[in-house]
Amino acid sequence: MTASPGQTVRTPSGPIRIANCSGFYGDRLDGALEMVEGGPIDVLTGDWLAELTMYVLSRTKQRRADGGYARTFVYQMSQVLTTCLDRGIKVVSNAGGLDPHGCAEAVRKVARAAGREVSVAIVDGDDLIDRLEVLTAAGHSLSNIDTGEPLGDVVDRVVTANAYLGCWGIVEALEAGADVVVTGRVTDAAVVMGPAAWHHGWARDDWDALAGAVAAGHVIECGAQATGGNYSFFTELSGLAEGRLPGFPWAEIAADGSSVISKHDGTAGGVTVGTVTSQLLYEIGEPTYANPDVMSRFDTTTVTEEGADRVRISGTVGLPAPPTTKVAINYAGGWRNSMAVGLCGLDIEAKAEVVTNQLWATVAGGRDAFDETETRLVRTDSPDATGNEAATAWLRVTVWDDDEKRAGRAFSGAATELALSSIPGFYASTPPGSASAYGVYWPALIPASLITQRVTLGDRSWDVPMPGAVDPEDQAALDQHIDGDDIDAMDAHASVGPSGIPVDHAADHTDDLTADPTADPAADDPADPALPNVPDGLASLIGARSGDKGGSANVGVFARSDEAWHWLQAWLTTDRLRQLAPAETDGLVVHRYRLDNLRALNFVIVGLLGRGVAQNSRQDTQAKSLGEFIRARIVHEATTASAG
Repeated sequence: MTASPGQTVRTPSGPIRIANCSGFYGDRLDGALEMVEGGPIDVLTGDWLAELTMYVLSRTKQRRADGGYARTFVYQMSQVLTTCLDRGIKVVSNAGGLDPHGCAEAVRKVARAAGREVSVAIVDGDDLIDRLEVLTAAGHSLSNIDTGEPLGDVVDRVVTANAYLGCWGIVEALEAGADVVVTGRVTDAAVVMGPAAWHHGWARDDWDALAGAVAAGHVIECGAQATGGNYSFFTELSGLAEGRLPGFPWAEIAADGSSVISKHDGTAGGVTVGTVTSQLLYEIGEPTYANPDVMSRFDTTTVTEEGADRVRISGTVGLPAPPTTKVAINYAGGWRNSMAVGLCGLDIEAKAEVVTNQLWATVAGGRDAFDETETRLVRTDSPDATGNEAATAWLRVTVWDDDEKRAGRAFSGAATELALSSIPGFYASTPPGSASAYGVYWPALIPASLITQRVTLGDRSWDVPMPGAVDPEDQAALDQHIDGDDIDAMDAHASVGPSGIPVDHAADHTDDLTADPTADPAADDPADPALPNVPDGLASLIGARSGDKGGSANVGVFARSDEAWHWLQAWLTTDRLRQLAPAETDGLVVHRYRLDNLRALNFVIVGLLGRGVAQNSRQDTQAKSLGEFIRARIVHEATTASAG
């Protein structure tokens, strides 16, 4: 690592232990206290930001001056800051959101109230809201990664625009002596990568070490998801059945980038190969995982048990930093409202048709009065159910419109008016209500050379350039490992693959979009392989984890034995996934990727979540439950077919 003027490079003495205390804005408030008081740590980190969070913060900022940052982080600092200062524990947080300077000042106030002084550094440069018109005028279209649409059509409605920064601003802030580092929009893994790179003195081209830190950061970024939260085999973990919550994780990162994931002794949950594998698969696309500082090949990553609640991550290969970085844009979409009507008993389809037709006949202007509508029949009913609720399906109607009143009670009131004039057993899930403002998520790419991280500490401020200048030899290595995608380092208007890796928009890199991009001959074999011999059933060996990737959803499915993996990778083709989840894949592109070292497959269902979490009308807006649905289908269909 090259030192800035007045700085020194730290010589490491061993691994650095980096703890997580938050996986999202709204996570448990006792996380910081648990990690600081529960055992030795060197650095306290957490993740408070997501695409939806940035939109929420923009709305909050309109109402109050301190609404641009995650105030829960400040509360947590009031619990632990003094102890962190006494023990030399560094704090690195992305809770700054849209106002990292305001967040930093709030932390200083916490210190002053305790009679202490604290050195708080700010890392920003991510906020592009005031540069959008200049950038688009200069020819940077900021086209939507998913749709190819240019931003120009909606630029006047944008409320947030934040480039994903990497770790090097954090590194320099720590080198300059900061006790606490508050950032704007950095990547989720950056808050872990930064302290690791600072501690070990990594250079910007220590690709494998940086990639290993990305893997560790990705695992602990979502807090307790690494220790048993949202885990397929939750019944195997301690304390959860008694109502205890799993402990927060920490990563002990070595000089070569390998890490050990664990948690404090005495906390509930568990750290196993399964919990870590599950989190590695969370919200990823292609096995080559894009980060502004390095491209991490998760298909080379190995996860091994080292002891009780200790799992080692090693072998992650790093490739040069990409020439672009992602920009998360949110714009004000308008107003949305939904009504759900219960349909019970017989003639469900006919009842749905009657309610739908009556509703549009009752609403002024009908269906055409709105910018967009969606009618969804959710068949939660069971034939010959023994309970009323189990016999009920739901008709959910959603409208989107620029006019708040039209999307509000003018719509929901019309639905309510049908109560005594419609189908037998009519009832709505909610009373008529007002419309809610919604945001639209717009992911884009921008040349990294246009972004400059800025570090502020006291009365000093300095710039830290982003990585991304790729020489020809490095580019050739990059091209070789990214599923044949043609990456043009000089094309500022490139399209991207599912993970945001830039590809030549003019090239037909998709071929057959329904085929497996990384398929092997076994995956195309029409003959079903023999099920593994599993005394406890297939459910004991197949796990899943899913989540949102902007407007797409990812589903990671993993096996817990070599025998189960041999079966899974051959049986669960893209076509088989479509059979298992027809409603979720109908008309959509599905990508399949293999991660052999993890005994895992990752599927990306492109466009399932519409225009992002804040806009889509699905019951599960983030596809969090999709993995468990498909896991259950895998177990049922495979077992049934085998028995037949």
